[in-house]
Amino acid sequence: MGQKVLIIGSGAREHVVAHTLLKGGSVDEVVCAPGNPGMERDGIRTTQLSPSNHAALIDFVEDNDIDWVFVGPEVPLIEGIVDDFEAAGIKAFGPNKAAAQIEGSKDYAKQLMERHGIPTAKYETFDDLERASMYVSEHGTPIVIKADGLAAGKGVTVAMDDDQAQEALKQIFLDHRFGAAGAKVVIEEYLEGQEFSLMSFVRGNEFWPMPISQDHKRAYDGDKGPNTGGMGAYSPVPQISDASVNAAIETIVRPTVEAMVDEGVAFQGILYAGLIDTVEGPKVIEFNARFGDPETEVVLPRLTSDLGAALSAILDGEAPTFAWNGDSTTIGVVLASDGYPDQVVKGAHVPDIDLDDDSHVFYAGVSGDADGKGELVASSGRVLLVETSGRDIADAQKKVYAILDGIDASGLFFRHDIGSKALEA
Repeated sequence: MGQKVLIIGSGAREHVVAHTLLKGGSVDEVVCAPGNPGMERDGIRTTQLSPSNHAALIDFVEDNDIDWVFVGPEVPLIEGIVDDFEAAGIKAFGPNKAAAQIEGSKDYAKQLMERHGIPTAKYETFDDLERASMYVSEHGTPIVIKADGLAAGKGVTVAMDDDQAQEALKQIFLDHRFGAAGAKVVIEEYLEGQEFSLMSFVRGNEFWPMPISQDHKRAYDGDKGPNTGGMGAYSPVPQISDASVNAAIETIVRPTVEAMVDEGVAFQGILYAGLIDTVEGPKVIEFNARFGDPETEVVLPRLTSDLGAALSAILDGEAPTFAWNGDSTTIGVVLASDGYPDQVVKGAHVPDIDLDDDSHVFYAGVSGDADGKGELVASSGRVLLVETSGRDIADAQKKVYAILDGIDASGLFFRHDIGSKALEA
């Protein structure tokens, strides 16, 4: 009898985790809370429980013989959902509240890196507009301005001139664009280089790195427009050398997980390191306490071993096994609602998409149609991601855009250059 797993979350990240668990063999049932109706097309059950209702989720696990829980999004992790599951005797994959601070507060993460000599951009933290504004004027641009707390990937401004920097500070402190997440601001030096994402499965001092990927944050082609939660990704990233990846593992991931153990906040779950490959070596842009989205949708399809068996082993203190396909490239492109990320226009019809065996659709912001015809409607900013694999970047890119160019995307948009940085490098 296979295992039964509950996944907390509702987006494309949770969809690909569920899909990968079911593909592995050791898990034969996955329930997503709350999930979305697109997931159900892949045989994933959903239950309309809120990720913030910890008591109801605990009852659900106990009433439905769930073996263990996977927590997808950052908010329930930072709210302490893993602590509550563990207090109820339930195994949950994800960091506890104390360890999740590495994402919940950029200032905490920066101080941790400073204490342990982990390479990152120079920074200062401010809690008032006047001092922050003076610092920017003194240091000049380009400069990076980050809301301290959670802002769904949208709280970062890379300001190329003083006007843009001062406007970003005004939006955080005066307009309260990010609410409590903007009570403090972290201002960093601007770093030059290619960005990449390095995610690892972690248990205390032990960790198992995944293949790297590269996300595309800006809304429009050519890295134009506002920052988003991510418009697409690809893996591997050929322009980042093996030497840089190994340096990142040894100078960033290893000392970070060891530092957290030493400081009494041992990490268990997915540690996401958002990195930049500078002339001085890789440096940290940010840490997340969970799988990145959309990076997960291009990394997990490269897993050839059983994800459920590996996560179960980590939870049980045993040695997990991970095997990855090193012969192909995977690309994922996000289909978003018009106006995303600032003025989202919901309600677009979600087209059915013809796919081959190398491709998959992972659904995010979709709901069922009101007249019950089984069609899907766009209900959020990012609607779905189309993922496909090919021999290399050029092949995978050609395949994914052949799929997307063949659909009616009325009311929706996507970037046409996901993966092009690898071709230009």
